[in-house]
Amino acid sequence: MSRIDETMEFIPVRIAILTVSDSRSLEEDRSGQVLVDRLQAAGHVLADRKIMPDERAEIADQLRTWVADPEVDVVISTGGTGLTGRDVSVEAHRDVYEKEIEAFGTVFTIVSMKKIGTSAVQSRATGGVAGGTYLFALPGSPGACKDGWDEILAFQLDYRHRPCNFVEIMPRLTETQRRK
Repeated sequence: MSRIDETMEFIPVRIAILTVSDSRSLEEDRSGQVLVDRLQAAGHVLADRKIMPDERAEIADQLRTWVADPEVDVVISTGGTGLTGRDVSVEAHRDVYEKEIEAFGTVFTIVSMKKIGTSAVQSRATGGVAGGTYLFALPGSPGACKDGWDEILAFQLDYRHRPCNFVEIMPRLTETQRRK
């Protein structure tokens, strides 16, 4: 069973938050703010925060910028994961991924099913890795951001989480690049 090992030291990670929206401003960005509040309350560092429109190439460029930045360990985007024509966050993320974390979307769907039932089928939450940086795309509702953080990311981004977590394997994410 999963648990937090309180005998271990917490290791903060540097997280960038990207809100994908054609209409929100920073002041109106409730979903992005949910993520900022939660990551900071957990002891992590807000590395950067941006809002940008639902434009695939622009989103992918921003993700690549953060992947190349040694001061960013994790990127979490919110918005643009639905089924409409303007929802392109998932495609932008996949343009950047070196490896997709397929189970992230599955676990997010399981968590969502408990809250919103079969409506969870409309979410395309995704996760992956590029250049040693974790990338996660969550739906644009504050509730979905709470669920994604509280039920998955809060644990996987905590080094003390057992039996395993994303933080402990961070140093090994780029090991093939070091061998070249």
